[in-house]
Amino acid sequence: MGRMLRRTSASPEWPGPAAPKKWSPKRVCRGSGVNGQTVFSTQRTEDFHDSDGSSSSSHQSLKSTAKWASSLENLLEDPEGVKRFREFLKKEFSEENVLFWLACEDFKKMEDKKQMQEKAKEIYMTFLSNKASSQVNVEGQSRLSEKILEEPHPLMFQKLQDQIFNLMKYDSYSRFLKSDLFLKPKRTEEEEEDPPDAQTAAKRASRIYNT
Repeated sequence: MGRMLRRTSASPEWPGPAAPKKWSPKRVCRGSGVNGQTVFSTQRTEDFHDSDGSSSSSHQSLKSTAKWASSLENLLEDPEGVKRFREFLKKEFSEENVLFWLACEDFKKMEDKKQMQEKAKEIYMTFLSNKASSQVNVEGQSRLSEKILEEPHPLMFQKLQDQIFNLMKYDSYSRFLKSDLFLKPKRTEEEEEDPPDAQTAAKRASRIYNT
């Protein structure tokens, strides 16, 4: 009986190596396997986001020209895009169009009445009056008088701003996308994104794999 008891007491030690058997069902089993998968997938996701995060920030800078080419709205939201577009419009002697559009955007963000009055007068005298130093070509200029400027509201220039936006969109913007001011940074971004060395290494790896 003593021996039997020893064997019986030893039996709990016997399943000791069987512990891995308990692990293997956990890997196969949905319940425990999902936990393992979740941790693993989370690590993979974090690693992906880390690498993608660093590349996405560089991607945003590298892909600036792609955003500029997608729409005039996106171009005007990017300070660097505005800078290059202004340089292009200078060469076409129509920089006042984008300057007027930007001034109207600033005006719409104002809340203080005195500041709005001053800004409205500045926009009128610079871009819209008969004596404007940088007069823009819009319809309805004569309908804006200095009396209106005394009671400004955020959208008082909206119709004129829309006219200038459409003028840029369907005229100068399309030519800008064909100019060196756009094409040069576009080529630079493409080269930085996919350098020749990387292409060569990829081709070599492909040849080795195929052989």
